[in-house]
Amino acid sequence: MSSKNSSKYDQKVLACFLKHQLQLFPEEVASTPEEAEDFLEMMFAVVVKGKRAVRKYFEDAGVDLSDGDVLDASEVFDVGDGRYLIVEG
Repeated sequence: MSSKNSSKYDQKVLACFLKHQLQLFPEEVASTPEEAEDFLEMMFAVVVKGKRAVRKYFEDAGVDLSDGDVLDASEVFDVGDGRYLIVEG
């Protein structure tokens, strides 16, 4: 388990994921911040700043963005402070 001091996922990111994880997964994959952190690390989840960074992430991954707003994708979690958590399930 990661130390809180070295985590790239702060408490706000972890709380966001715990609250909204069912938008991506059919059942809860974590029930505590520690489990959420371990899961996000295992999934190589990333936190980006701003909508442009989300779009760039998906463009760089070769995702066709013509179908709609990528911010509505189930993989994108709005942390609420201008940051977005991207978890590829």
